[in-house]
Amino acid sequence: MAERSDVLIVGAGPTGLVLALWLTKLGIRPRIIDKTAEPGTTSRALAVQARTLELYRQLGLTEAVLAQGHKVPAVNLWVRAEQRAHLVFSSVGSDLTPYSFLQIFPQDQHERLLIQRLQELGVSVERRTELLSYTDVGDHVAVRLRGPDGLDEVCASSYIAGCDGARSLVRETMGTGFPGGTYRQVFYVADVEAQGPPLNGELHIDLDEADFLAVFPLAERRRARLIGTVRDERAEHPEALRFEDVSARAIQHLKVQVEKVNWFSSYRVHHRVTEHFRKGRAFLLGDAAHIHSPAGGQGMNTGIGDAINLAWKLHSVLTGRAPDTLLDSFEAERIRFARRLVATTDKVFTFATADGRLAEVVRTRIAPVVMPKLIGFEFAREFLFRTVSQIMLNYRDGPLSEGSAGHVHGGERLPWAPSGDGDNRSMTETQWRKSHEAPTVRRGAAEGIPRSGRAATRDNFAPLSEPVWQVHVYGAVTPELATWCNNHRLPLHRFDWSPEHEKAGLARDALYLIRPDTYVALADPAASVRAIEQYCARRDLRL
Repeated sequence: MAERSDVLIVGAGPTGLVLALWLTKLGIRPRIIDKTAEPGTTSRALAVQARTLELYRQLGLTEAVLAQGHKVPAVNLWVRAEQRAHLVFSSVGSDLTPYSFLQIFPQDQHERLLIQRLQELGVSVERRTELLSYTDVGDHVAVRLRGPDGLDEVCASSYIAGCDGARSLVRETMGTGFPGGTYRQVFYVADVEAQGPPLNGELHIDLDEADFLAVFPLAERRRARLIGTVRDERAEHPEALRFEDVSARAIQHLKVQVEKVNWFSSYRVHHRVTEHFRKGRAFLLGDAAHIHSPAGGQGMNTGIGDAINLAWKLHSVLTGRAPDTLLDSFEAERIRFARRLVATTDKVFTFATADGRLAEVVRTRIAPVVMPKLIGFEFAREFLFRTVSQIMLNYRDGPLSEGSAGHVHGGERLPWAPSGDGDNRSMTETQWRKSHEAPTVRRGAAEGIPRSGRAATRDNFAPLSEPVWQVHVYGAVTPELATWCNNHRLPLHRFDWSPEHEKAGLARDALYLIRPDTYVALADPAASVRAIEQYCARRDLRL
């Protein structure tokens, strides 16, 4: 039997790779396998949402994704060959996130970047290695694999993570089902070189009486990805579809002059969510757990969110900092979001592709008039951006969420607060004490930390680059809290109170206990040490 691994990850798509990266960064030994010989060279998933870019700061990935991809500043809606609506992302989310845009970074490039970073950490994907079966034997998982040499291998792992897609063997073994349905439309994707108004670096969507079509810009000049649907008799034999069968729509409705087709693919899409994300020592993530229409570019980002949510919890349990029951919160937090996401994308896609005269009138006559007026309201633009970017995603009703301070509740993403005057600074109380050789914290010392003893930060997200538990205080820190955090080696970050913090909904002098995945676990307006102690005691956590 091979050496036992901490976590066996089945599937080396973005979800599996991100899970492997996070675990490795946290000191956990993952083993990641994939039955394919090589990473994919084509991709359907394109969008990297703002929330993913925020979380990627913890792995130092954000700058690479921004440098290698394409920043989309706006989205345009077309009807009857005319542009009817124009929404600029920066006018909506510039005070909500550092990444108030849509980043295009195709999945094949995305995977290559993740694989490279994983290799730099000494972990390689085991290719042409297939999961044959696994058995949960109580204290570990017994696994049978077939390697590239055709020989079977028996190995053991503490946990197994099914990131093996819509036809997941891990899910089949768990027996959790995959209820849902299949869209009657056939989707197609074409990588093209072209000219025309939609090749201006922005996203263009055609709402018309015919099939749905979107034009996504790529980083290379005059290159784009066309994603559309077919719902007439052509959909009966998707394997026979060619680009010539669908090209007229792009040419006539969006005025795209296609010069070259690099590749073309067609496929069907399902909308399904498994009944459970965890069973014993097995977990389901990404497409193995939930699949839905590509409306809104949510699929890949949701799988990545699954991986980040599970990674720190596995680390806590495997290192003895939390009981196994902490892992139950993975399903509790992620399945609710997956179900809501499938329902939402289904409604959006159904609206965009519905048949019938009434649907056509709503889509082509009413929507083009109403939508520009609607997005003229700040609350509507902000709601749309928060939803699509996934910064609205929260676990307020989850088992790890407590309290509220200001407008921030336990379970919510820590709101972003840019530095208004460039003078916001923070550090851990432990670091400050060490740099000043102070054996104790004197009353008021926390509030008076010398600026020369702290590293300047651009915003309150800078300390989140390390995936660890930490405390944030915006304003004054009590000596009691400073001493407690120092004694428990819990990083404490204090920020000079500013109007930006108030605008973000944070409360002055309150305590925010931040989880390793940057969500607020506990919000306490009194900044009480007792609140942290009770929070941990109720969950048997060691931070």
